[in-house]
Amino acid sequence: MSALEWIATLLGIACVALAAWRSVWTFPTGIASVALLGVVVFEARLYSDALLQLFFVAANIYGWLNWADARRATGAVRVTHLTATARAAWLGGILVVAVLWGAGMHRFTDASYPWWDAAIAAASVAAQVLMARRRVENWWLWIAVDLASIPLYIAKGLMLFAVLYLIYLVLAVAGLLAWRRAA
Repeated sequence: MSALEWIATLLGIACVALAAWRSVWTFPTGIASVALLGVVVFEARLYSDALLQLFFVAANIYGWLNWADARRATGAVRVTHLTATARAAWLGGILVVAVLWGAGMHRFTDASYPWWDAAIAAASVAAQVLMARRRVENWWLWIAVDLASIPLYIAKGLMLFAVLYLIYLVLAVAGLLAWRRAA
Protein backbone atom coordinates (compact mmCIF):
# COMPACT_ATOMS: atom_id res chain seq x y z
CA MET A 1 0.00 0.00 0.00
CA SER A 2 1.37 3.35 -1.00
CA ALA A 3 1.65 6.43 1.19
CA LEU A 4 -0.90 8.05 -1.11
CA GLU A 5 -3.44 5.31 -0.32
CA TRP A 6 -2.84 5.74 3.42
CA ILE A 7 -3.23 9.50 3.35
CA ALA A 8 -6.36 9.31 1.15
CA THR A 9 -7.79 6.69 3.50
CA LEU A 10 -7.22 8.69 6.67
CA LEU A 11 -8.61 11.86 5.12
CA GLY A 12 -11.59 9.91 3.79
CA ILE A 13 -12.43 8.57 7.23
CA ALA A 14 -12.20 12.05 8.71
CA CYS A 15 -14.39 13.44 5.90
CA VAL A 16 -17.23 10.96 6.40
CA ALA A 17 -17.11 11.29 10.19
CA LEU A 18 -17.33 15.08 9.86
CA ALA A 19 -20.30 14.71 7.47
CA ALA A 20 -22.11 12.45 9.94
CA TRP A 21 -21.65 15.17 12.58
CA ARG A 22 -22.87 17.82 10.10
CA SER A 23 -19.57 19.72 10.26
CA VAL A 24 -18.73 22.06 7.39
CA TRP A 25 -15.12 20.85 7.72
CA THR A 26 -16.18 17.69 5.91
CA PHE A 27 -15.76 19.52 2.60
CA PRO A 28 -12.11 20.71 2.67
CA THR A 29 -11.16 17.33 4.12
CA GLY A 30 -13.13 15.65 1.34
CA ILE A 31 -11.43 17.67 -1.38
CA ALA A 32 -8.00 16.54 -0.22
CA SER A 33 -9.13 12.91 0.12
CA VAL A 34 -10.78 12.59 -3.28
CA ALA A 35 -7.88 14.28 -5.09
CA LEU A 36 -5.50 11.64 -3.75
CA LEU A 37 -7.98 8.80 -4.23
CA GLY A 38 -8.41 9.85 -7.87
CA VAL A 39 -4.74 9.26 -8.59
CA VAL A 40 -4.81 5.79 -7.01
CA VAL A 41 -7.93 4.54 -8.79
CA PHE A 42 -6.78 5.93 -12.14
CA GLU A 43 -3.61 3.89 -11.81
CA ALA A 44 -5.85 0.84 -11.09
CA ARG A 45 -7.76 1.52 -14.38
CA LEU A 46 -11.02 2.26 -12.57
CA TYR A 47 -11.69 5.18 -14.89
CA SER A 48 -15.28 5.84 -13.82
CA ASP A 49 -14.05 6.04 -10.25
CA ALA A 50 -11.22 8.38 -11.27
CA LEU A 51 -13.59 10.72 -13.11
CA LEU A 52 -15.91 10.52 -10.15
CA GLN A 53 -13.17 11.97 -7.95
CA LEU A 54 -12.96 15.04 -10.20
CA PHE A 55 -16.70 15.48 -9.82
CA PHE A 56 -16.31 15.14 -6.04
CA VAL A 57 -13.88 18.05 -5.93
CA ALA A 58 -16.51 20.29 -7.54
CA ALA A 59 -19.35 18.82 -5.47
CA ASN A 60 -17.39 19.37 -2.27
CA ILE A 61 -16.91 23.03 -3.16
CA TYR A 62 -20.66 23.32 -3.86
CA GLY A 63 -21.54 21.55 -0.60
CA TRP A 64 -19.11 23.67 1.39
CA LEU A 65 -20.76 26.88 0.12
CA ASN A 66 -24.29 25.47 0.61
CA TRP A 67 -23.67 24.28 4.17
CA ALA A 68 -21.85 27.49 5.12
CA ASP A 69 -24.82 29.55 3.85
CA ALA A 70 -27.27 27.33 5.74
CA ARG A 71 -25.26 27.61 8.93
CA ARG A 72 -24.99 31.39 8.58
CA ALA A 73 -28.74 31.71 8.00
CA THR A 74 -29.99 29.40 10.77
CA GLY A 75 -27.02 28.78 13.05
CA ALA A 76 -27.04 25.05 12.20
CA VAL A 77 -26.80 22.71 9.24
CA ARG A 78 -30.43 21.60 9.01
CA VAL A 79 -31.39 18.45 7.12
CA THR A 80 -34.61 17.35 5.42
CA HIS A 81 -36.12 14.37 3.59
CA LEU A 82 -36.93 14.01 -0.11
CA THR A 83 -40.53 13.51 -1.20
CA ALA A 84 -41.52 10.08 -2.51
CA THR A 85 -41.67 11.49 -6.06
CA ALA A 86 -38.19 12.98 -5.73
CA ARG A 87 -36.83 9.67 -4.41
CA ALA A 88 -38.24 7.83 -7.44
CA ALA A 89 -36.80 10.43 -9.82
CA TRP A 90 -33.34 10.21 -8.24
CA LEU A 91 -33.35 6.39 -8.41
CA GLY A 92 -34.50 6.43 -12.03
CA GLY A 93 -31.77 8.92 -12.89
CA ILE A 94 -29.15 6.77 -11.20
CA LEU A 95 -30.22 3.73 -13.23
CA VAL A 96 -30.19 5.59 -16.54
CA VAL A 97 -26.80 7.18 -15.91
CA ALA A 98 -25.31 3.87 -14.71
CA VAL A 99 -26.43 2.04 -17.87
CA LEU A 100 -25.25 4.77 -20.24
CA TRP A 101 -21.95 5.32 -18.46
CA GLY A 102 -21.28 1.60 -18.13
CA ALA A 103 -21.95 1.09 -21.84
CA GLY A 104 -19.54 3.87 -22.73
CA MET A 105 -16.81 2.57 -20.46
CA HIS A 106 -17.32 -0.98 -21.74
CA ARG A 107 -17.19 0.02 -25.40
CA PHE A 108 -14.58 2.76 -25.46
CA THR A 109 -12.05 1.95 -22.71
CA ASP A 110 -10.14 -0.93 -21.18
CA ALA A 111 -11.83 -0.23 -17.83
CA SER A 112 -11.92 -2.98 -15.24
CA TYR A 113 -15.49 -3.91 -14.28
CA PRO A 114 -17.04 -1.06 -16.30
CA TRP A 115 -20.69 -1.77 -15.36
CA TRP A 116 -20.02 -2.26 -11.67
CA ASP A 117 -17.78 0.80 -11.55
CA ALA A 118 -20.34 2.90 -13.45
CA ALA A 119 -23.20 1.91 -11.14
CA ILE A 120 -21.14 2.89 -8.11
CA ALA A 121 -20.15 6.16 -9.79
CA ALA A 122 -23.76 7.07 -10.66
CA ALA A 123 -25.01 6.35 -7.14
CA SER A 124 -22.06 8.24 -5.66
CA VAL A 125 -22.80 11.34 -7.72
CA ALA A 126 -26.40 11.32 -6.56
CA ALA A 127 -25.39 10.72 -2.94
CA GLN A 128 -22.87 13.57 -3.00
CA VAL A 129 -25.38 16.03 -4.48
CA LEU A 130 -28.02 14.97 -1.95
CA MET A 131 -25.51 15.39 0.88
CA ALA A 132 -24.60 18.86 -0.38
CA ARG A 133 -28.34 19.67 -0.41
CA ARG A 134 -28.65 18.29 3.14
CA ARG A 135 -31.06 15.45 2.32
CA VAL A 136 -31.18 12.47 4.69
CA GLU A 137 -31.52 10.00 1.81
CA ASN A 138 -27.89 10.62 0.83
CA TRP A 139 -26.92 8.15 3.57
CA TRP A 140 -29.01 5.31 2.09
CA LEU A 141 -27.16 5.79 -1.19
CA TRP A 142 -23.79 5.91 0.56
CA ILE A 143 -24.62 2.66 2.33
CA ALA A 144 -25.40 1.03 -1.05
CA VAL A 145 -22.21 2.49 -2.57
CA ASP A 146 -20.12 1.18 0.32
CA LEU A 147 -21.65 -2.30 0.08
CA ALA A 148 -20.91 -2.40 -3.66
CA SER A 149 -17.43 -0.85 -3.40
CA ILE A 150 -15.96 -3.24 -0.84
CA PRO A 151 -15.97 -6.31 -3.12
CA LEU A 152 -14.87 -4.23 -6.14
CA TYR A 153 -11.80 -2.97 -4.33
CA ILE A 154 -11.05 -6.49 -3.09
CA ALA A 155 -11.28 -7.75 -6.69
CA LYS A 156 -8.80 -5.05 -7.76
CA GLY A 157 -6.40 -5.83 -4.91
CA LEU A 158 -6.94 -2.45 -3.25
CA MET A 159 -7.32 -3.91 0.23
CA LEU A 160 -6.81 -0.66 2.10
CA PHE A 161 -9.64 0.94 0.13
CA ALA A 162 -11.84 -2.09 0.83
CA VAL A 163 -11.21 -1.56 4.54
CA LEU A 164 -11.84 2.16 4.07
CA TYR A 165 -15.23 1.45 2.53
CA LEU A 166 -16.05 -0.90 5.39
CA ILE A 167 -15.32 1.97 7.77
CA TYR A 168 -17.37 4.26 5.51
CA LEU A 169 -20.22 1.79 5.79
CA VAL A 170 -20.18 1.98 9.58
CA LEU A 171 -19.96 5.79 9.44
CA ALA A 172 -22.78 5.96 6.86
CA VAL A 173 -25.07 3.99 9.15
CA ALA A 174 -24.12 6.34 12.01
CA GLY A 175 -24.70 9.34 9.72
CA LEU A 176 -28.11 8.04 8.70
CA LEU A 177 -29.16 7.59 12.32
CA ALA A 178 -27.84 11.03 13.34
CA TRP A 179 -29.43 12.82 10.38
CA ARG A 180 -32.77 11.08 10.87
CA ARG A 181 -32.82 12.35 14.46
CA ALA A 182 -31.82 15.83 13.31
CA ALA A 183 -34.53 15.94 10.64
